[in-house]
Amino acid sequence: MASSPAGRALLKRAARHVWAALGFRPDLRGIHRLSALQAGVPSPPPVINKSYVSGTSDIPLLSKTLDQCLEDTTNRYPDREALIFSTDGTRKTFSQFQQDVNQAAAGLLAFGLKKGDRLGMWGPNMYEWALMQFATAQVGIILVSVNPAYQSDELEFAVKKVGCKALVFPTQFKTQKYYEILNALCPELEKSSPGALKSKRLPDLSIVVNVDAKLPGTFSIDDLMQAGDSSHKKQIQDIRKTLDSKEPINIQFTSGTTGSPKGATLSHHNIVNNANLIATRIRIGEGESRCCLPVPLYHCLGSVAGCTVMAIHGVSLVFPSLSFNAKATLKALDNEKCTHIHGTPTMFIDILGQPDFASYNLSCLRGGIIAGSPVPPEVMKKMIKKMNMHELVVAYGTTENSPVTFMGFPEDNIVQKTETVGCAIPHTEAKIEDPETEEILPLNTPGELQIRGYCVMLGYWGDPQKTNEVMDDEKWYKTGDIAILDEYGYCKIVGRCKDMIIRGGENIYPAELEQFLHTHPKIQEVQVVGVKDERMGEEICASVRVKAGKECTAEEIKEFCKGKIAHFKIPKYIVFVQKFPLTVSGKIQKYKLREQMEVHLKL
Repeated sequence: MASSPAGRALLKRAARHVWAALGFRPDLRGIHRLSALQAGVPSPPPVINKSYVSGTSDIPLLSKTLDQCLEDTTNRYPDREALIFSTDGTRKTFSQFQQDVNQAAAGLLAFGLKKGDRLGMWGPNMYEWALMQFATAQVGIILVSVNPAYQSDELEFAVKKVGCKALVFPTQFKTQKYYEILNALCPELEKSSPGALKSKRLPDLSIVVNVDAKLPGTFSIDDLMQAGDSSHKKQIQDIRKTLDSKEPINIQFTSGTTGSPKGATLSHHNIVNNANLIATRIRIGEGESRCCLPVPLYHCLGSVAGCTVMAIHGVSLVFPSLSFNAKATLKALDNEKCTHIHGTPTMFIDILGQPDFASYNLSCLRGGIIAGSPVPPEVMKKMIKKMNMHELVVAYGTTENSPVTFMGFPEDNIVQKTETVGCAIPHTEAKIEDPETEEILPLNTPGELQIRGYCVMLGYWGDPQKTNEVMDDEKWYKTGDIAILDEYGYCKIVGRCKDMIIRGGENIYPAELEQFLHTHPKIQEVQVVGVKDERMGEEICASVRVKAGKECTAEEIKEFCKGKIAHFKIPKYIVFVQKFPLTVSGKIQKYKLREQMEVHLKL
């Protein structure tokens, strides 16, 4: 971990490698300075003289709860469209959505849930996801964002870790059979009365809601919407008076170097203010904006930059498909006359690569956010030119920071858009620290990026030790990323201290995969690294040493993974090796292994 001496030494070495690889010299003047010179534009005066920056404070922080935001916006724009789901044709105005939220919140209370309970939402981008986000917020129930690709082991860990009392999901999506997965974990479900599950493996879980069918042991979504009566609506009003914006409202799972998922716990204050500052930076709340959202709601980018921005600024949200589909996204952009779209580089690469791309009318489109992994400059240029996204900005952040901490400006030039992740958003402090000395570094010097401010999570749910490893007593959050700040406050992310793989915007943690693959009966040792990939950014490569006397194939290992881990975690490449590159002390050198694998695979 970064806070340990060994971890700080690792970060220090990583920073040195980055410094050497980038050819940094003491006389280098800064990213923004070089960018301005390359662009032939005079530089503005420097704004900082060391690797510390504090975002402006001219925009006041909000003290509202998520529920109050939606209510205020509904009062302003009752007849404006709030949510459009292209797949099933669902369309809701703000007043219709608010009415559904009120009904669902009353139903949750009627089912026996109370303030502080945890409810897991496990499924793709469907109307019920947004409905649960706001219904839970109205009565102080904490929404747990469960990755829709989770298999049984991952689901069991997440639900047990945070003590989910309720779980909401569809019967099936693609090959993911949600009810069957839960029923295999909790065979008691089939014989239970709805709301009365008593499971040995998931002792906290009692309420199961299936959104599209009435199955044994579950409530249907209609049951939920009809369960509340006038007494529950009065109860809602009483609960709302007790809600505080600093209370937890959302738990999002993120992994760490140990491989065990951690529940980053976020408050109303965290996500409401992050959403407000994101919207203000990209000017999405000006006029009647319509934002296309192909990113998943279980990610912060979807739930915060999407749904929470909608609730604060009256933005109409368009969901083109249940999960990302490039053609469906283009159709939605055209048919719904979207002004903005948020996505990952991989999504935009696929959109631009559609054979009939030129047949869609994107003249209404003007901006949006690209985030989740490094952005290839050529992709950015194509988006601006071919998709008409002149106000496109890059965003950087982490789930633990609600999520966005650095962001570009719509008016940034192409060099700023492609070489940096912009400037700190308001009310956010950032510093670049020497991992060894813990001192703030000079400008243009790579070190570990740390963040402090309203955006930092409350902590990891039920895990004070893990929380203390990434947050110090002064509430600085250690991102584990190596970054550089220039004298104009622009930030460049130049490396990752951790071994995390970012595949098409999905965070994948090698340690978690290695732990799982070690359970294969024929595997002696396995190391997982990310290797470069033109479309996905990175792909997963597992280097495997087979047990003596055993024979194994790549297909055998991939088959072993199916149904046990999420599909996006299954390695694309499996390479059998006799040994791994080691340090003198016997530690595996992952950067050398990565190089070897890329050569072997001819990448």
